[in-house]
Amino acid sequence: MSDRDLSFWGWGYAEKFPDEDERRELKDRLETMLGFPERELRDPPALDEVSIPDSTVSVPEDLAGVCSTAIEDRIRHAYGSGYRDIVRGFRGEFESAPDVVAEPETEDEVRALLDWATENRVAVVPYGGGTSVVAGVECDPDGDDAGYAGVCSLDLRAMDRVLEVDEHSRTARIQAGATGPQINDQLREHGLQLRHYPQSYEFSTLGGWIATRAGGHFATVYTHIDDFVESVRMLTPSGEFESRRLPASGAGPDPNRLVLGSEGTLGAITESWVRVQPRPSHRAKASVRFADFDAAVDATREIVQARLYPANCRLLDSREAMMNEVAMDGSHVLVLGFESVDHPVDDELDRAIEIAEARGGTVSSGPRYEGPHRDDAEAGGSDGGDEDDENDDAGEWRSAFFEAPYKFNALVSMGVIVDTFESAVTWDQFDRLHAEITEQVTATMQEECGAGFLSCRFTHVYPDGPAPYYTLLAPADVGRELEQWREIKATASDVIEEYGGTITHHHAVGRTHREWYEAESPDEFRDALRAAKERLDPEGIMNPGALLESE
Repeated sequence: MSDRDLSFWGWGYAEKFPDEDERRELKDRLETMLGFPERELRDPPALDEVSIPDSTVSVPEDLAGVCSTAIEDRIRHAYGSGYRDIVRGFRGEFESAPDVVAEPETEDEVRALLDWATENRVAVVPYGGGTSVVAGVECDPDGDDAGYAGVCSLDLRAMDRVLEVDEHSRTARIQAGATGPQINDQLREHGLQLRHYPQSYEFSTLGGWIATRAGGHFATVYTHIDDFVESVRMLTPSGEFESRRLPASGAGPDPNRLVLGSEGTLGAITESWVRVQPRPSHRAKASVRFADFDAAVDATREIVQARLYPANCRLLDSREAMMNEVAMDGSHVLVLGFESVDHPVDDELDRAIEIAEARGGTVSSGPRYEGPHRDDAEAGGSDGGDEDDENDDAGEWRSAFFEAPYKFNALVSMGVIVDTFESAVTWDQFDRLHAEITEQVTATMQEECGAGFLSCRFTHVYPDGPAPYYTLLAPADVGRELEQWREIKATASDVIEEYGGTITHHHAVGRTHREWYEAESPDEFRDALRAAKERLDPEGIMNPGALLESE
């Protein structure tokens, strides 16, 4: 994959931006199904039409080989992939592009870059794969982050190798710039995988996952990258930070936890030992439909509290199911999946179905069992693959899940506000949180935009609570869409804070969520975190304004 294949203003591959006929079909659906006023189709900008301010940074000769001030490189590292980013990119507004883009290939080059940036007070913003949706890769030295000579975007994607594999311990040492496909391609020769699949899997990097505590596809147990990290190595402006490789430890606070979720504010993550596993040889899956959402929530809770540990336990409310064309009959859909590298998981699925049926659910697809030794009529393929049957709810959902970000590009082009926000909350608080979010966010969309659509799904579930994930759509006043979006976003964030949820389960804090992160976390903890930053990054050059307010 080359950056030249990617959209410079929006999500993913440039060639996947839908043509006018496809966008018109989507526009008609919004106007017909959701009652949105007529939308105007607009075309995205051309790269050669975009202009940005001249770089204010002079790169020393010894770093010239790994640094670029070329206009296209700077434009391509200006934004992440959130709604606000895509809107500004679609407008051709790239005034906050970094002054320089660094693409080192070795730790020595990273060290030289950090030394130069510290001496010259240049802000360094780790870029990962550029998929941040919370303004985690954008720094404004003339705004909240004033006082810097310029901004350097640090792109480690040239450091993309699996360096070492310990098959006996099932762990691997991997450079931080490797993307999801690169990691699994290199592990395949060992018969192993890192089974961590965020929605950004194709483009995001291991270092980015660690820095943002990214959530993956497992609904239980292995829900975050935290669960895979054995040790981590990070270069900070003041020196090297490397934790010991251990399966577990009770020796005081965990050093890995200081790095996980640090969002590039302490240093540049360069590599990590991670836990890997073989491809699962046994799988079982089914989908269950419910007429009543509360009953579906109760069934989901009972399944996870039964300690059945499904790999997939996604509950889609009727609006989410309809939007993704999983179920068009008004049903709420619970997608269930189990997997194992060792033994059949048929019994676990069967028990989960029993629980769901006891709450009024009806199996709509499956059960489907896959394994190397099955030869009965219900058996699926024997390769244990990740592909779902296109004719079942799980297959429809999986396809929609990975294609969803591309719809953001199309929706922005027709003047539609589209965003997602997520949380986690205890089961006893979920009903109140969900009711207030539905009522208040819908009311704000109505007030700001005249209409709105809100759907919900559970991305992850825990014995003590779910992780609800919301998608919103609203017709925008073109030219005012960011002001309208801010009001809607603030309403959602305020409700989450008021009713006891976390401001983010897996989207990270960045600059977008920082205000609510400060309300969620203890003052004393943030003081201790600032002290750690002062020790590791005394000049405060690392991603200023993300996670912690700049001083």
